[in-house]
Amino acid sequence: MEPTEIAGLLKERFPMEVKEVTEFRGQVSITVKRERIKEILRFLHDAPELSFDYLEDLCGVDYLSKKEPRFEVVYHLYSMEHRKRIRIKAEVSEDDCAIDSVVNIWEGADWHERECFDMFGIVFKGHPDLRRILMPEDWEGYPLRKDYPVEGPEEKWRGFVEVLRKAEDFKKFELKG
Repeated sequence: MEPTEIAGLLKERFPMEVKEVTEFRGQVSITVKRERIKEILRFLHDAPELSFDYLEDLCGVDYLSKKEPRFEVVYHLYSMEHRKRIRIKAEVSEDDCAIDSVVNIWEGADWHERECFDMFGIVFKGHPDLRRILMPEDWEGYPLRKDYPVEGPEEKWRGFVEVLRKAEDFKKFELKG
């Protein structure tokens, strides 16, 4: 089944959830409402004629001042059996910045969802261990949001001064060449 046919199947099965289907250079993207994202992705995973058994990537996108809702969570899926790819985009509003976790569909979503949470502040409801993965636990803000200051936060991260102090202390252990 070709990606455009898969999009048609999704439109039949989830007519109220599929908002838009786009195709560019043979790649199909399906934009859906987030409310039934887990059900949509479970269908794509479990249906034998589709069998999207591999989550290649999950990432966030911030469309600050360009469109509403502000955020999207993008799922890149691959079917190893059928050798087909598809992209599902779920819209997430800034006011209710949350979407269901899909870790129980693809275990690999665990780290992807944590990274998306850490960088964009999108909460994945039902995630087994949603905490920062790239930034320190006490970091304030979400670095990949478009309104995050390019220079970083006004106040330096509390751990930064400690890191500099330790670097100075450890210089005494460097080998002199």
